[in-house]
Amino acid sequence: MLERIHLTIVQQVEKQGSLTAAAKALHLSQSALSHSIRKLEQRLGIEIWRREGRHLELTQSGAYLLSIAHRVLPQLALAEERLQQFAQGERGALRIGMECHPCYQWLLKVIAPYLNAWPDVDVDVKQKFQFGGIGALLGYEIDLLVTPDPLYKPNLQFDPVFAYEQVLVVAEDHSLAKVSFATPKDLIEETLISYPVDIGRLDIYNQFLLPAGITPRRHKTIETTDIMLQMVASGRGVAALPRWLIEEYQDRLPITPIRLGEKGIAKQIFLGSRITDQKVDYMEAFIALARQSPR
Repeated sequence: MLERIHLTIVQQVEKQGSLTAAAKALHLSQSALSHSIRKLEQRLGIEIWRREGRHLELTQSGAYLLSIAHRVLPQLALAEERLQQFAQGERGALRIGMECHPCYQWLLKVIAPYLNAWPDVDVDVKQKFQFGGIGALLGYEIDLLVTPDPLYKPNLQFDPVFAYEQVLVVAEDHSLAKVSFATPKDLIEETLISYPVDIGRLDIYNQFLLPAGITPRRHKTIETTDIMLQMVASGRGVAALPRWLIEEYQDRLPITPIRLGEKGIAKQIFLGSRITDQKVDYMEAFIALARQSPR
């Protein structure tokens, strides 16, 4: 019978690189680990690894088991965590992944009232999933994904919770500060500051500059919103960010939002979740609260 330990061993051997290292990580003797896998191979009539010199290579059966391990083990870990929370009188946990740099400030406005309304739910925000959260959601590493760019997959649902406009932000004394909207040509001689994200996922490129066949003079990346806007305010570049975010900073920094193109760029923040979790009450409550969050 296929057991959890078999999946764990296959996963750890792949992760650690050898049977010896995997046995150490699992606090098993190498002979016990090898014996467990050998019994499984004999019972099922398969081979999981094939030795190539000093290395182990997964067979087709082993590769399939590894894919099952990546899917099943996180679900079992989540189930154990939830059951322990129930045993301790807690309702559960809500793990939120961020796939949107500026959305963190928006999320704070939702989490504060949510924690008050649901004191028995443990909330964790995982920013390491920025621009790679779909895999984390499908792999049960997170429960909700905050993203402006939903990628529709089977078993996932994306709820729009917050509409906003993506704008160009410039210093108050910038030559573009008084125009009603910016054109792609206006950015030819500019330094464009953005988060460290692939150009293909930046709206200012894929919806504004590239369709016009234009790139800025220089593209600079900065990880934090505060530093980025300090750079813009000091005249060292321009950036594209949500209008609501710029309006929050305007009382602290001499910056101005400018519409991107005559019609502007309309965006939405979505909350992605697994369809199987749609009826979890505290998740439904979070999505409902997100829709009512301050703009």
